Amino acid sequence: MRKLTYYVASTLDGFIASPHGTFDFFALEPDYLDAIAAEYPETLPAAYRALRGLSGPGKHFDTVLEGRHTYQVGLDAGVTNAYPHLEHYLFSRTLTQSPDPTVKLSSTPLATVRELKARDGLGIWLCGGGALAAELLPEIDAYVIKLNPVIVGSGIKLVDAGFAPHRLQLTGSRSLPSGVVFLSYERRPA
Repeated sequence: MRKLTYYVASTLDGFIASPHGTFDFFALEPDYLDAIAAEYPETLPAAYRALRGLSGPGKHFDTVLEGRHTYQVGLDAGVTNAYPHLEHYLFSRTLTQSPDPTVKLSSTPLATVRELKARDGLGIWLCGGGALAAELLPEIDAYVIKLNPVIVGSGIKLVDAGFAPHRLQLTGSRSLPSGVVFLSYERRPA
């Protein structure tokens, strides 16, 4: 069965975006971009992949999931599909049509993820955001948190849910000179 991985950048105080949904406060240091290009090249947007000469299938993921607000950041920049190299799903309860014919629209995150997990393929990448992560919490198998050395005070939470402890076990860590730490976790067996 395929795994759902929440792979996302976070601040030290647990936010993945500003209160307005932007995430331009995360520093894009060369060592950080090099680490992503080497280990998770499929998570880079197509335009940046082209600049770096990256192509081919992903190492970890062949599917990406985005919530409506996360997707809107790219849409506001004129990008309707930042990840055309992946099977792309957009979750929204307000949209009636996908802004891009290559992006599949769904209003049922849990049912869609369960169906995707039953298929053959590489892993499934949950790109964001916090509300979608909260809804998919029972289905998230692994987390890769790119912990950035910044505190913002408020914004969109890593997981925007009420109090509901989910115990995890650390499966790996990697610290970069820029101060970003990649932390890998899996659900702790019950």
